[in-house]
Amino acid sequence: MKTQKILFSLVLAAVLFMSQARSAQAHCEIPCGIYGDSLRIEQIEEHIRTLEKSMNQINELSQEGDKNYNQLVRWINNKDDHANKIQDIVSQYFLHQRIKPVSPENEEMHQRYVTHLKLLHEILVYAMKAKQTTDLQYIEKLRQTVDKFEDAYFHEHNHE
Repeated sequence: MKTQKILFSLVLAAVLFMSQARSAQAHCEIPCGIYGDSLRIEQIEEHIRTLEKSMNQINELSQEGDKNYNQLVRWINNKDDHANKIQDIVSQYFLHQRIKPVSPENEEMHQRYVTHLKLLHEILVYAMKAKQTTDLQYIEKLRQTVDKFEDAYFHEHNHE
């Protein structure tokens, strides 16, 4: 009985540790003032490249006569994982921490706010579409929308 309690405690501790370690990967939501806007854009672009490679591999493996289903599943999981990572960066980093609501009374700033929201929402939708298909048009739409967001966002924040 004592051994079971110790084993249960160890398993519980491991589960709690893993859940904490996993949630610590994203930038914190406390007001630390440490932001890596350029890095987040680079990460999104890297995830887009990975999505594209995954889609190409899925399409290539699907055309083979003797299909390697294990590899197909791995590339599909990889594609979904990287689309989720794009969504996490957009949501957790930009929408939760960086893009602040602006009163409609300040028309110019409110328009920038709306533009940022619109572009970030498009990125979220295209990432979702990339999970649902292997159509490379969504890769191009992701790239174009990220470029538009980067131009709009960094123009306002005076970053390179």
